[in-house]
Amino acid sequence: MHDITDLERRGIPGVFVASNVFTDAAQKQGEALGFQPDRHFVEHPIQDRTDDEMTTIADKAIDALIDKLTGA
Repeated sequence: MHDITDLERRGIPGVFVASNVFTDAAQKQGEALGFQPDRHFVEHPIQDRTDDEMTTIADKAIDALIDKLTGA
């Protein structure tokens, strides 16, 4: 969260990506930092996923990420 906040404040657009068990934590940390970056949550868990499983997760997320980055 600190990294995306820093990048956004420098004018570099980005999207914070995390697994869905971190939605509440991301909200609270954003409140503490005074910044709510664009975010996208993917299915949990991420660790121990195969390359094919990670590719599937990325394929599901890519359109939403592009939309958020381009303002579509």
